[in-house]
Amino acid sequence: MSVKIAFIGCGGVSNGHARRILDMPDAEIVALCDNNPDQLSAYQQRYRQLAAVPAFTDWRKMLDSVEIDAVEIHTPHTLHYEQIMTSLDRGLHVLTEKPMVCRTDHALDVVRKVKESDRKLQVSYQRHFEPAFRYIRDLIARGEIGSVQFVTAWQSQEWKQLTTGLWRQKPELSGGGQLNDSGSHLIDIVLWTTQLIADEVSAFIDSRGTPVDINSAVNVRFTNGAQGTINIIGDGMRFDEEITIFGDKGVLAIRGGRLTYIDSDNEVHLPQRMPRSTDPDRNFVDAILGKDELQVPVECGLRVIQLTEAAWKSAKAGAPVKVDHSES
Repeated sequence: MSVKIAFIGCGGVSNGHARRILDMPDAEIVALCDNNPDQLSAYQQRYRQLAAVPAFTDWRKMLDSVEIDAVEIHTPHTLHYEQIMTSLDRGLHVLTEKPMVCRTDHALDVVRKVKESDRKLQVSYQRHFEPAFRYIRDLIARGEIGSVQFVTAWQSQEWKQLTTGLWRQKPELSGGGQLNDSGSHLIDIVLWTTQLIADEVSAFIDSRGTPVDINSAVNVRFTNGAQGTINIIGDGMRFDEEITIFGDKGVLAIRGGRLTYIDSDNEVHLPQRMPRSTDPDRNFVDAILGKDELQVPVECGLRVIQLTEAAWKSAKAGAPVKVDHSES
């Protein structure tokens, strides 16, 4: 069986997905959609294997016209919700770029829809497939660092400069700023590796003269009593990032791209043997074919927007905000 996949959105982020799928013997891209005809033309010239596939500027028309098994959604953030829900209603499997959606109530709708169906939904957080992060998650899951007590994570990027004048700084399309974009990856990987769930959030946000969040200082208390700080600097000079996870028996850290593990005897380790992994598209296709479990299920998208939306609300209110888990 070959999984027939259609692309909704053929912008920059879709290129990595296209290259991976075109290398798969058991999957094929059978239709393309983008609201910019010039973008579609350039895409089909770039990927000669796609020169003859049907191309559309209306994603609904594409779903009506082509026989497909799955869609990949690579569109601006606020468009994801309708495209996900409609695709699931059509009985299609869905891979969506991050963030899954931009509102918690929308995320809960998607969770319910997925549970009611037998369809797969993957959120394309590629860090779930990176060996270092899989090592961290596995070590924590085995109890090697004990109970997680504190997490500190920060990310710096010249995001404001790079997105000036583009859709990412237009709230009606982006749904938010850096916290909801590149920062979404940081929030997700902290939650996924530790399996912590946010309980209360206190945040300060500086828009730096733009319509969206740029710099965010986010303090989190988790449901197990652990604490954390997640800081996003969107008006930085270059991309940089650090994550440190403190357990009561050890510490894990990624600094400057280097993974360090300090065990309960205060011995420092630089792990070399990492778990083998794949990528979001390969895992998505394998899950559809029954060969693997999804590595970034719908619940990951829910947990990220719950924390993100709580941060926005806290910054606006000038007070801590509880994360509502009553329907999840």
